[in-house]
Amino acid sequence: MSETEPLAPPPEDPEVPPDWASRDPWWTFGYWILGGLLRLLFRIRYLGRDHVPKQGGAILACNHVSVLDPAIIAMGATTTGRAVRFLAAAEFFGHRFIGWGLRRLRQIPIHRGASDRRALAEAARVIRRGALGGIFPEGQVSPDGNPLPGKRGAARVALASGAPLTPVGIWGRRSLRPSRGHRVFVSFGPPVFPEGVLESPEDVQALTDRIMEAIAEQVEVAKAAVERGH
Repeated sequence: MSETEPLAPPPEDPEVPPDWASRDPWWTFGYWILGGLLRLLFRIRYLGRDHVPKQGGAILACNHVSVLDPAIIAMGATTTGRAVRFLAAAEFFGHRFIGWGLRRLRQIPIHRGASDRRALAEAARVIRRGALGGIFPEGQVSPDGNPLPGKRGAARVALASGAPLTPVGIWGRRSLRPSRGHRVFVSFGPPVFPEGVLESPEDVQALTDRIMEAIAEQVEVAKAAVERGH
């Protein structure tokens, strides 16, 4: 199937779980347990949380420095009242405990290294219905933390859903080894609004470039905050 073809929507789900964090008991449980553990291990600070939309469909487009990124970024969104539906690597869903948790938190499996049209269509569907989605356009953890070239999935979901993207930059610890004194900063930036049509490869690439430029700007903001220490 060509990448220029529209994302065909999957069958409609008559019941969509609540997007508000406070109305999702599993999300609330995860926030207090996992979030509490992360706050014990790292000094996490958030900048620009007012850029997280208070309601309606939107996408958090983030750089990727660690497997902990989804949890750390989701904690920041949760403080604004929103739960996040991340596109997560499909192989994690095969692990007994991790997969159980991802399904309870309504994350969306995506097969890495391939154009997983079903996952992108599912993401566009739930975002159109008012969810806050989360995507790492690089598609993998960066070896040095600096943004890698972006893949086109985030732009395709944005054009298919019509939702704005909030660029997110995270900087700090990339190791999983606990270090209570280590700072991690997350910076949320002004929205990037999708322009163009999904059927145009040029429009998809142009939006991808805009997304990655906006993410890179927020990474620099987070880097500067880490260096200043506040």
